[in-house]
Amino acid sequence: MAPNGVVSDKSSIVSFGEMLIDFVPTVSGVSLAEAPGFLKAPGGAPANVAIAVSRLGSKASFIGKLGDDEFGHMLADILKQNGVSGDGILFDQGARTALAFVTLRADGEREFMFYRNPSADMLLTPEELNLDLIRSAKVFHYGSISLIVEPCRSAHLKAMEVAKESGALLSYDPNLRLPLWPSADEARKQILSIWDKADIIKVSDVELEFLTGSNKIDDETAMKLWRPNLTLLLITLGEKGSMYYTKVC
Repeated sequence: MAPNGVVSDKSSIVSFGEMLIDFVPTVSGVSLAEAPGFLKAPGGAPANVAIAVSRLGSKASFIGKLGDDEFGHMLADILKQNGVSGDGILFDQGARTALAFVTLRADGEREFMFYRNPSADMLLTPEELNLDLIRSAKVFHYGSISLIVEPCRSAHLKAMEVAKESGALLSYDPNLRLPLWPSADEARKQILSIWDKADIIKVSDVELEFLTGSNKIDDETAMKLWRPNLTLLLITLGEKGSMYYTKVC
């Protein structure tokens, strides 16, 4: 057993990044402005992965920072209720838990409005990381939202470095949220800046188009994102299923 009670059997999946409150309209197919009301729900792609992994029967942990407020403690409790270790969670007394209003409009497009000004997840520092927990990971999973601003960007890069040095498989889901970035060019640059570090990458068809500049969903376009270090490149296509690429053995 490692210090701080973290079990180092390399069997856990550690997910790093944001957890927030999603507010979704009480009726479907409307814009945010048209919504008559909203219901709160736990959100944040890295946290969702941790919960999914736990529900599938594996050990999962989450690393991130929440506001020391009602929403932050509610989210921490939801992770605990779903069997996810909260050893990597910190609470910030000076910032609130992130909020997002999200809807699926009648035209099929999603609409987002974020409140992080800054939110607690943006303030995680490298010094606050639970390094023992990161070193215990068999798989270290992350997105790109934590790359947007400092100090969380440096914490993200440090966590990846420690996980890699400890032999973890690095799993990357960019989870593009353009409204959070200062520009599309900056989003593309930063998302690709850590591309060569990952062993597994999952992108959506929309992200494939954004990152490659091509509106074609085919092997040639997908190969623009392939790197020699990759074990698996997965492209999700919504109702059309998915495509995946692996090394030829």
